[in-house]
Amino acid sequence: MAVDAKSVPLEDQEERERQVQRHDAPAHNPSAPPDEFFDISTTVDPSYVISLIRKLLPANASNNHNSHGDVFYAHVLGLDTDHTDKTAPTLSGDRLLHVSNDGSESMEIADDFHKIAPEEGQNNGSYDGAEQSGHSVPVGEEAWEEYGCILWDLAASKTHAELMVQNLILEVLLANLMVSQSVRATEITLGIIGNLACHEVPMKHLVSTIGLIGTVVDQLFSEDAQCLCEACRLLTVGLQSSERISWAKELQSEHNLSRILWIAENSLNPQLIEKIVELLLATIESSEEVVLILLPPLMKLGLAIFLDSSFVDHGNFICNLLPCVKYPVLDVILRSIEALSVIDGHSQEICSNKDLFRLVCDLVKLPDKVEVTNSCVTAGVLIANILSDEPNLASEISRDLPFLQGLLDIFPFSSEDLEARSALWNIIARLLVRVQENEMSQSALQQYVSVLVSKSDVIEDDLLDSQLDELNSKARTTSLRRIISLLNQWTASKDDDKENEMMGKMMGNRHVDDINIDRLLDCCCKHSEYVPPAVSQDMDFKE
Repeated sequence: MAVDAKSVPLEDQEERERQVQRHDAPAHNPSAPPDEFFDISTTVDPSYVISLIRKLLPANASNNHNSHGDVFYAHVLGLDTDHTDKTAPTLSGDRLLHVSNDGSESMEIADDFHKIAPEEGQNNGSYDGAEQSGHSVPVGEEAWEEYGCILWDLAASKTHAELMVQNLILEVLLANLMVSQSVRATEITLGIIGNLACHEVPMKHLVSTIGLIGTVVDQLFSEDAQCLCEACRLLTVGLQSSERISWAKELQSEHNLSRILWIAENSLNPQLIEKIVELLLATIESSEEVVLILLPPLMKLGLAIFLDSSFVDHGNFICNLLPCVKYPVLDVILRSIEALSVIDGHSQEICSNKDLFRLVCDLVKLPDKVEVTNSCVTAGVLIANILSDEPNLASEISRDLPFLQGLLDIFPFSSEDLEARSALWNIIARLLVRVQENEMSQSALQQYVSVLVSKSDVIEDDLLDSQLDELNSKARTTSLRRIISLLNQWTASKDDDKENEMMGKMMGNRHVDDINIDRLLDCCCKHSEYVPPAVSQDMDFKE
């Protein structure tokens, strides 16, 4: 936390003034008050954190000051700000003029890092500030990056983050973003702000720092992939925070939104693609106020077209090559499409895309789902949403047995996701109500029964979990009734059909198969509140 100079004993203040006046003292990093002056619990010395903040002061910040003025320099350099005239700071060439306790003094601000870099062997890369009135000044690029990375890590801690913002790190970081510096320094600066933004109190400080959010948004026009990744991460955190409206208003211009979509469409960097789509997902999943601000212009600029085409490109890659590595960007794209598919006024562009529907069904049919399990679960939810808007599509896949088997294979991966399990039962219900077992050939009926019996353990495990009963289980009940009807039709047909023995051989050991059918039938009846087949079909799932 910031320390009031009035609380420091008089003898300590006098000693500090004597150090400033001694030209032979190592005054490049003035000592902070002892730890006992910090009402904070941390394993890291607060004075060390503050010394790191001082070392991040940019070399040419005086030429890029903003409406805050430059009073924060007085704070960061350890001056008594209670006696500083906040209207006094002015700029004159390369000099920052301010009023201190002892009157007017000036501090030379170097124009670049190299001018203030020490000679080899001096102060281990730190600048000897003896000729600069005892105040700390910027360090060389490599040292700056080292100190910045330390603060980047420390900012992940809530305690350290709050200490940093209380000691004006946001003003220092804003000054760094406003001056010309290396892309690595910009990445580190954005990374520190990104970690600070993950905590509630620092986020409020961040939003109240005039010009900071706008300057962060400007970083979207960087040409460096890592800087863009950190900018997208920070903007995503902003849109997910309690201060999301402030972030949305800074992003809402067509200039900014066009840039986001341009990056998403043109980047070849997998990490950047993932981060930019996560930003789009945060926009779609944010509060209603944010959606109203950002989604209409994004849709006008082609968001739905981008998501559809991007999934087709990435999905074809996954479906044509058996997945052997994790491909996280696919899941983020799918989640974005799924989120968009339930927003009134925007879902039609998703649900009417038949190529998208075909590909997402192909994803469900993948035999090896281990590396794309999350994507398959999301695909199930998306298909359920699409069928709610376009129920006729269910007829096209009602006889697709690999698709039915793929849906059942997803259940074990969605055991903790009630919404996904409900969506899977919804799809199964829509498929099975279109199956006319009385009109099917014996072989076609046998194939349906074979798939269902092979997945009887999966079905039984899901039915034994009563959590789904808390949701609307109408779809599950309809599905179970249709499964019962199929199994009964198959059992009855075996007694009448002369080809029964041949069919039994096709299914394997007949005795074992009968046992499995009876077990599945008993389980479905127990959980379906079975009624006669004539009234078993739920009209909500018909065409």
